[in-house]
Amino acid sequence: MAYATQADMTERFGTTELMARTDRVDGQAIDAQVLGRALGDAEAEIDGYLATRYQLPLPSTPPVLVRLACDLARYRLFEDGVPETVRLRYQDSVSLLKRLASGEVQLAGISASPAASGSGNAVAVRAPARQFGASALVGY
Repeated sequence: MAYATQADMTERFGTTELMARTDRVDGQAIDAQVLGRALGDAEAEIDGYLATRYQLPLPSTPPVLVRLACDLARYRLFEDGVPETVRLRYQDSVSLLKRLASGEVQLAGISASPAASGSGNAVAVRAPARQFGASALVGY
């Protein structure tokens, strides 16, 4: 599920900035492939955090995730010298994603998955019997 689109990015940051950040030749057009890659990277980053608490794909996209995806993608478009405001917005977005993953903040209207809201974080491991132990290694 795409959290943000080219239209969302254009609405937030303007055509001029997106042309400058995506068109690596002369900055005269928005390169949809470059922008799409940045948006895909942002989506993957968001999913990495949300997967610990929510069943993916989400049934709908809350507006806060559109904003986070735009800020993450914008940060990824700066390959040379990220402006301070862009870096701070990226850091704020990651901070909010961490709080969403921990359950400190909830997505409005979307329930956490039953596994994420369980009482523990138990891990089950099944392995064959030990081949070597301390008694087998005596003298080595």
